[in-house]
Amino acid sequence: MNEKKLTPKSENYSDWYNQLVQRAELADYAPVRGCMVVRPYGWALWENIQDELDSRFKATGHVNAAFPLFIPMSFLEKEKEHVEGFSPELAVVTIGGGSELEEPLIVRPTSETIIGYMYSKWIQSYRDLPLLINQWANVVRWEMRTRLFLRTLEFYWQEGHTAHATQEEAEEETLRMLSIYTDFARNEAAVPVIPGRKSESEKFAGAVHSYTIEAMMGDKKALQAGTSHNLGQNFARAFDIDYLDENNTLQHCWTTSWGLSTRFIGAIIMTHGDDQGLVLPPHLAPTQVVIVPIFRKDDEKDKVMAVVDRVKSELNNIRVKVDDRTEVTPGFKFNHWELRGVPLRLEIGPKDVAKNSVALARRDIPGREGKSFVPQEGIAQTVAEMLETIQANMLTKATQFRDKHIFEPKDYDEFKEIINNDGWCYVWWKPSIENEAKIKEETKATLRCIPLDQPGGKGKCIFSGEEAEQKVYFAKAY
Repeated sequence: MNEKKLTPKSENYSDWYNQLVQRAELADYAPVRGCMVVRPYGWALWENIQDELDSRFKATGHVNAAFPLFIPMSFLEKEKEHVEGFSPELAVVTIGGGSELEEPLIVRPTSETIIGYMYSKWIQSYRDLPLLINQWANVVRWEMRTRLFLRTLEFYWQEGHTAHATQEEAEEETLRMLSIYTDFARNEAAVPVIPGRKSESEKFAGAVHSYTIEAMMGDKKALQAGTSHNLGQNFARAFDIDYLDENNTLQHCWTTSWGLSTRFIGAIIMTHGDDQGLVLPPHLAPTQVVIVPIFRKDDEKDKVMAVVDRVKSELNNIRVKVDDRTEVTPGFKFNHWELRGVPLRLEIGPKDVAKNSVALARRDIPGREGKSFVPQEGIAQTVAEMLETIQANMLTKATQFRDKHIFEPKDYDEFKEIINNDGWCYVWWKPSIENEAKIKEETKATLRCIPLDQPGGKGKCIFSGEEAEQKVYFAKAY
């Protein structure tokens, strides 16, 4: 039994990614073009992402609900900008039960419209506000070019939808959820995202402001990893989401929506993965520790397995798997679990039994450098501390990689050279939809975000040369 080696990242990044997703058993291609089957290992990773986010949502007062998969076509047509933005990606149902439908139904691309309709029924008074609801769901967007996790016709996500009494409360909610995504990405996924606002041409269809967390992948392309939208009163007007204020005056609500999807699994793969396979952050890894018993003879087996069982029982607060297969070699097992990105491997053989020790191998530091021998005594604390060390090191490593590939060009020629070499550009920018489109046409780079953290002062716009008051990130993106 031999697992084929992955195509090296440096040789063909796209092949490396596609092979890794399938060989690590995260997902596979479905029989429907552009769709994926998320396999149990991939779903376990998604469940851990869900758990981390869901606990954060509930801690800030949000509750979960479920809304229909099908949306009447007329609902999307109520918000002009929204329908224009989504119309090329819609899947439309025209026949049901063998008969043509009176009104076509859209397979949910996002739920602002149907949730807006329900909110108009549920909200009467200022006492009903704020209304803070999230749903975990699947959505369909008819993409032309697809890639597992990153862009598929059907994908899984959470979408939060809230209604508020004032503009200030809606903006506060939009930024609060952005900060939750940022905290999750950095502290659980070890992905050093940059939070910021989208430009007018890049914002969500129907939003007043869109905010994003942008991440740099291992090939230096950007990935929009989560978004939060202040919808103003656009959907409230379209769907009559009104409330009586304290003066008994009818007012439109202010609404928000925000989402993070299975695309984030792609972000984890491409931020941390190497030529051996996945490198998963301990906080999210389905299996945090794998124990590999090593023995040749039956009398060795009994002694080794007694220690393995005891060590496993001591690691009761950690997600542990014992690989006790006898039909494959220890080397095969090492490669198997390296490919799947398990953060820490424990090896226990006859010598370890005799010395009361355990061999530890870190996934984030391949080879001999990542290997050490520790006493069996106090193994639970040693392993817990090591997992936190790995988590911190992964964030540091990813942050250093990101910062190394962000540049501040002195002029537009240097800007183009950096973009052509797949770097990010951090530049002064005077907002212009026209100039943004020209840059995209000339370089294939897009304005990823206007970071919340601004340096202050003024500078010369990289494209127009005019005085600018904000700095932005440009990069090629997925």
